[in-house]
Amino acid sequence: MTREVPFVRVTTADAVTTLELDSPHNRNALSTRLMAELTAGLAGAAADPDVRAVVLGHTGKVFCAGADLSEATGSDPTVGPRGLVDLQRAIVDCPKPVIAVISGHVRAGGLGLVGAADLAIAGPASTFAFTEVRLGLAPAVISLPLRPKLDPRAASRYYLTGETFDAAEAARIGLITEAAEDVDGALKSLLDAVRLGAPQGLAESKRLSNTEVVRSFERDADELVALSARLFGSPQAQEGMRAFLERRPAPWAK
Repeated sequence: MTREVPFVRVTTADAVTTLELDSPHNRNALSTRLMAELTAGLAGAAADPDVRAVVLGHTGKVFCAGADLSEATGSDPTVGPRGLVDLQRAIVDCPKPVIAVISGHVRAGGLGLVGAADLAIAGPASTFAFTEVRLGLAPAVISLPLRPKLDPRAASRYYLTGETFDAAEAARIGLITEAAEDVDGALKSLLDAVRLGAPQGLAESKRLSNTEVVRSFERDADELVALSARLFGSPQAQEGMRAFLERRPAPWAK
């Protein structure tokens, strides 16, 4: 029997668990399987007393392409949004600092992973875009961790335009912690600092820094899951997703 190749590669060394998104066939999109493997990896790191930090990385040129649109036509349109809510909350609730390391492109739902992470470093090849608006959707459930962190004017601009922006702009608006020319060096500096922290101190300091994010989840999660499900099931979004998958302009694009 051949063993199934994982979509998330998990390694632990030097008190750090690395969770590497590795689903090249769909550009690390948030399929049900990838989200389940990532959630399991987070749970394993959280339960390991020797782990001080979690690094969320990726293979290839894309950190995460967003929702797996091939799964967006199921009978229950709340499954995907609820799964992403639960995954983002798992990142937020993990008692270890979670550091996103980005050396490629991040789109739509993938930005929710970046927002949920405690720290995020992006290199010069990274680009970011809230592309939902162009498909007849909205950045609904990913707003749970993002709205408490993003500059409000920047959120309005990029939510509404779907424009692509670089790592320096992502740092300016609060999406990431640092735009780094040397991603590996920046990550080493953060991990060296985190390893000096006591487990209890790290867990409680993380809890304090995420106070507003947790409130956002507790207050708005159900409403935004319902919004996302309604949009994904709408005729306009169905047409927008078909146009995207068929690599043609949506009918409203002027």
